[in-house]
Amino acid sequence: MKIVFIGAVQFSKSALEKLVDIGANIVGVCTKENSKFNSDFADLTPLCKANKIPYKYVNDINSNENIEWIKSLEPDIVFCFGWSSLIKKELLNLCPIIGYHPAQLPQNRGRHPLIWALALGLKQSASTFFFMDEGADSGDILSQQSFKISYHDTAQTLYDKVSQIALKQISKFTKQISKLYLDNLRNGGGYGDSFKNTLLAISVKQYGLASNTWRKRDKNDGLIDFRMTSYAIYNLVRALSRPYVGAEFIYKEQSFKVWKSKEVTVNLPNIEAGKVLKVDENGILVKTYDNAILLIEHECSILPRIGEYL
Repeated sequence: MKIVFIGAVQFSKSALEKLVDIGANIVGVCTKENSKFNSDFADLTPLCKANKIPYKYVNDINSNENIEWIKSLEPDIVFCFGWSSLIKKELLNLCPIIGYHPAQLPQNRGRHPLIWALALGLKQSASTFFFMDEGADSGDILSQQSFKISYHDTAQTLYDKVSQIALKQISKFTKQISKLYLDNLRNGGGYGDSFKNTLLAISVKQYGLASNTWRKRDKNDGLIDFRMTSYAIYNLVRALSRPYVGAEFIYKEQSFKVWKSKEVTVNLPNIEAGKVLKVDENGILVKTYDNAILLIEHECSILPRIGEYL
């Protein structure tokens, strides 16, 4: 079974390594030379070169040139893991394409699923592989594994947790699909609709009524407003911590990054949100709507004074 792989982030690299390890027949890789969009961008070409896999740098995966290159490889299936733009109809019609979304589909389709899951304080989500269609994360589900989100998870720990779960799923369903492909050949089927129908038979349809779609995050979504609750600020900071861009607060008309914080319980009902309560080697303690938040790891080069407001 010939596989074309599409991806450009750290998870893409881990997934491609897993496929190489299990002996999958990767006939080509579409990737990016660099990316300002993906903070977790990863270069897949050293892995391709080491394993003599043809690769192509791609900006628009749907361009005629790139579709023709993929067609020339005669793939039986495409794996698209870690690609930020939609696949259009011409490529979708070429062969089955498996996509990936680290959320509990049909819930939480759309952008930044790990960031929003942490920012909203979700306690559970899922690692989901699905057959791509013209919608966003709306195709039939091939494999879904739920996982817990702990209070102490950060963007990095959650990214690592989900990646490990997903790699096990990839190994399992790739072997399953390869067996179905060989069985299909023996039964007189093979490439095309016969194989596609065989795969769809093992998938589960999504029901749109149960779905919602998360929007693209913008810069304002990362700005700490100390009128928020301590828990909401804590969630925002851990959601945007490394490998992502970091939450920010404003002081003296400058923005400063925050990478780690801690909720602190205080009994100060008459103190306004945003007031600096303490500044020492442990961080900057700031009054919030309900309690206080300790900014433990930050990039504030101009430390505020106790009694000032952020």
